[in-house]
Amino acid sequence: MAGRQVTEVHTERGVIKTNAVVNATGCWANDIAEMVGVRVPLTPMKHAYVVTERIEGIEGMPNVRDHDSSVYLRLQGDALSVGGYEANPIFLDRLDRDFAFGLYELDWDVFSAHISGAVNRVPVLEHTGIKSTVCGPESFTPDHKPVMGEDPQVQGFYHCCGFNSSGMMMGGGCGDQMAKWIVQGRPEIDMFGYDVRRFYAPLIKNKTWVDSRSHESYAKNYSIVFPHDEPLAGRNMRRSPLHKELEGVGCVYQEKHGWERPGWFTSTPSPLLTYDWYGSYPSNSSPHQHYTYRDLLQDEYSFNFPPHHQQLQRECLGCREGAAIFDMSYFGKFYLTGPDAQKAADWLFTADMSRPAGTTAYTCMLNDHGGTEADLTVSVCEGGEGSACDPHFKGRGFYLAVGGAAASHNLAHVMSEVRRRGWQVSITDHTEDMAMISVQGPNSRTILQRLTECDLSNDAFPFSTHKVISLAGHTLRALRLSFVGELGWELHIPSKSALSVYRAVKLAGRELGIVDSGYRAIDSLSCEKGYRHWHADLRPDDNPLEAGLSFTCKLKSDTDFLGRAALQYSRARGLTKRLATFTLDDPTMPLWGLEGLKRDGQFVGYLRRAEYAFTLGRAIGYGYVRRPDRDSGSGVVDREFLASGTWEIEIQGRPYPATLHLKHPFDPKNLRVKGIYEQQTQAKMYV
Repeated sequence: MAGRQVTEVHTERGVIKTNAVVNATGCWANDIAEMVGVRVPLTPMKHAYVVTERIEGIEGMPNVRDHDSSVYLRLQGDALSVGGYEANPIFLDRLDRDFAFGLYELDWDVFSAHISGAVNRVPVLEHTGIKSTVCGPESFTPDHKPVMGEDPQVQGFYHCCGFNSSGMMMGGGCGDQMAKWIVQGRPEIDMFGYDVRRFYAPLIKNKTWVDSRSHESYAKNYSIVFPHDEPLAGRNMRRSPLHKELEGVGCVYQEKHGWERPGWFTSTPSPLLTYDWYGSYPSNSSPHQHYTYRDLLQDEYSFNFPPHHQQLQRECLGCREGAAIFDMSYFGKFYLTGPDAQKAADWLFTADMSRPAGTTAYTCMLNDHGGTEADLTVSVCEGGEGSACDPHFKGRGFYLAVGGAAASHNLAHVMSEVRRRGWQVSITDHTEDMAMISVQGPNSRTILQRLTECDLSNDAFPFSTHKVISLAGHTLRALRLSFVGELGWELHIPSKSALSVYRAVKLAGRELGIVDSGYRAIDSLSCEKGYRHWHADLRPDDNPLEAGLSFTCKLKSDTDFLGRAALQYSRARGLTKRLATFTLDDPTMPLWGLEGLKRDGQFVGYLRRAEYAFTLGRAIGYGYVRRPDRDSGSGVVDREFLASGTWEIEIQGRPYPATLHLKHPFDPKNLRVKGIYEQQTQAKMYV
């Protein structure tokens, strides 16, 4: 190692000069990773299957997976192999380095659950003998997906491990993408779900968290994944300063990137039993006691509208008609400063970053192929603006606010480019010591103006600008932005001031009907407005032109930026896919995403993301459309192709009439974010 970069490998037979090492050692992955001072988020467990004696007439039987019993039955000649994922797997702390191609004795007390499930599915097994047993070590990860890609802490050190007993099935495709990752700098397709950067680095080092979350993922491997499934293990690792306050008014939390972020609020607030971060039950209860959080999750595990559908409506319409307050503290918050900060910003961000200080840009970060690695807001700052600004820099710098679930990925992307270009910049992470409260809605200005002497009028504080202000006696950075399509401000606050500011805003907005709202409401409101979610309707294999975000790209300027050449090529040849907006004609049907899109009876894509749009009174979704004849023609998808034809969305095997919108149907003129409500003619179709 030379610093934090792979340069050579020392072996018993000499030194190998190389700039890339792939850690594909499975259960021994952490033994290798420790050599370079990092860890891999996986834990070894014993995993087993048995092979039965010959079964008369079994030939030709299909392979079977019984999700209710968490068991599989796979044809093996004239016999069956039987295995599954038990609730009480046996952990292996560390494997001996000389253990290779060995097996363990099968623990029948653990494995017996699979026999019972198999007999229930294939009764003849009750009278069939066992020919052989196979019990060996296998590595499992906190989300039951592989760990791949370059480690953000060591350049040239790649992971390709943690395949959760699916290595034979996934090895070909993952190996192909791994090769492209090393040679080309990134995989050819979207691999974020497998990328090591999907995890928060400090959690990777927490063995107890890795073990408990991997245990739950192992046991739930055959469980149905419902739209709002939440883990119970490994919780309460990262909390905002408002956590206890919001829990006291009925907040039901979601887990993202280790954070507890507000999901939604119960209609009849009552103290919720706090879950223990290690296991699946509160530390002061047993599995047989009433457990409010788990029960709330169980109630909504369906593919129909959840029982609290009306409560989500209350949060959404409260924002549209009055004001809502959102705790968005889980967002990543970074300062980019230093002598080459402007060079870095010009290269990294698709938007024009030569803009004056005090302005904020919504922008993307791309890869060499023009794919979108991130979408974020970047605020141009000047040093010495106050305590809400990074105190370690003077002069021009940039404040980055990124979605929390992708914060590690975004930061690693920035660091990688900085390292590759050799810029003199500093990147400081204020995610943990700064909170973020968003106040949105027609009454947001009135509420906040009561707490500050700063003029919040349109002329004094226009949309897409920011200022360091004093609000309720606390210094903070206020950004006039919205991710829900309303007049509003994001308040970026030192953590020690967050609770006081939150309470002041709630008190000032009480008579104006301000409501607490969570991310379920944000998802609905942003989808209704047409705002993009990274890694839902915007991924590393989608470019901004295809996603309808050409306005974020400085293609009319002479400034070069990462991915520009690929975008120019894409524009010149014509777009072969486009993101389109759809609403279901039937207002009683929900959408969840991944439903098929049909044009004139032919499949042309699928929904990437979908929500129920409460203002529109129907489900809304976004999906990329391709031409069904793209192999024989140009494949270009233009507005005429989208506007013509009859559209349907296939839900659970049945087609339902849908409407395609060339512009997002809610506030298409973008008046509300500008604080213009008098001209609104949007019909209200509340359900």
